[in-house]
Amino acid sequence: MSTPLERKPDWLKIKLTTGENFKELKNMMRDKTLHTVCEEAKCPNIHECWANRTATFMILGDICTRACRFCAVNSGLPTELDLGEPERVAEAAQQMGLKHVVVTSVARDDLADGGSSIFAATIRAIRKRMPMCGVEVLIPDFLGNEESLRTVLDAKPDILNHNIETVARLSDKVRSKAKYSRTLELLARSKRIAPNIPTKASIMLGLGEETHEIIQTMDDLRASDCNIMTIGQYLQPSAKHLTVKKYYTPDEFAALKIEGMKRGFSHVESGPLVRSSYHAHEQVKSAQQI
Repeated sequence: MSTPLERKPDWLKIKLTTGENFKELKNMMRDKTLHTVCEEAKCPNIHECWANRTATFMILGDICTRACRFCAVNSGLPTELDLGEPERVAEAAQQMGLKHVVVTSVARDDLADGGSSIFAATIRAIRKRMPMCGVEVLIPDFLGNEESLRTVLDAKPDILNHNIETVARLSDKVRSKAKYSRTLELLARSKRIAPNIPTKASIMLGLGEETHEIIQTMDDLRASDCNIMTIGQYLQPSAKHLTVKKYYTPDEFAALKIEGMKRGFSHVESGPLVRSSYHAHEQVKSAQQI
């Protein structure tokens, strides 16, 4: 049953900027047949980020094998596996003059390695063109396959990001196939395999979680040696998606940042419009201090 979208509070209003940088990036993505999570997931920060010439590349196509109830990305059976995509991503990042690149993907449960080899190839292609550029990957859980995780880590990303999305009680309702415990294990396993690569996770608020559950999630992430946490407001992408149960105020987000920092995260980005890769380039110095 579809639920109509409700009016958002004033602090969630955004300034639309469609200057030359925005138009140039949009044309570049189309010319190189690349996807961005900025567009596919209807990120509220797309105008700000694109105006500042930052973007999160989404590899492995634009059709996800999962159908999470919070996500605007199209779901179904993917038909493409583009082996030339890593080089085009690297070329686009070079043309944009990026100092920090974020690469994510749809879930590709149809592939034996979950697409990990394409992640690794993309990291290496960026490194070859821009040796001094930071590379952050936001990966799916690869259905818990350790070899797929190793494939990505062997390519030596600067940050390994995997989102927990919500609290334990709501995880099965919000996410498709993904498991709260599997996310924690992936983050912990990543540190066992590659202790020097910082890990990062994001949570959305407004899905019906309680404050003590948010704090417990922080504790669970720290117990898995997660270094960076981002906290943002869930926004309902369409009438068919989960409804927003609560809009958190900027002050509540600020208080949660304090709680996170108390627990030993090297960096906590917390705010209504924060998304997993929002201001990612500014988190690099915090990550390097680990």
